[in-house]
Amino acid sequence: MTSTAVIQLFVFVLAGFVGFQAITRVPPLLHTPLMAATNAISGISLVASIVLAGANQSVLSTVLGTIAVGCAMANVVGGFLITDRMLAMFDKAKAAKQEERASARVH
Repeated sequence: MTSTAVIQLFVFVLAGFVGFQAITRVPPLLHTPLMAATNAISGISLVASIVLAGANQSVLSTVLGTIAVGCAMANVVGGFLITDRMLAMFDKAKAAKQEERASARVH
């Protein structure tokens, strides 16, 4: 294993640790802004994966870049859908209508 790979592995493990600590220590009230920020970071990874897929370095890099574009796009879309759903929970009028519909279905 080269020294570059060791450094990359160290950064990956450190990023995972910091991410876990940040998520577990953030109060639930701040989850929505945190989710929005991670969506922005996912947008950056989407741009990077598009650049990688279009670099035309080799067939392997194009395939991996295309897979990365798909994964990053799914992450961005899913993140925004979840954020929209979380923000809808704070809209009291919309939440009341949803409760009325749910109670009407039960009866």
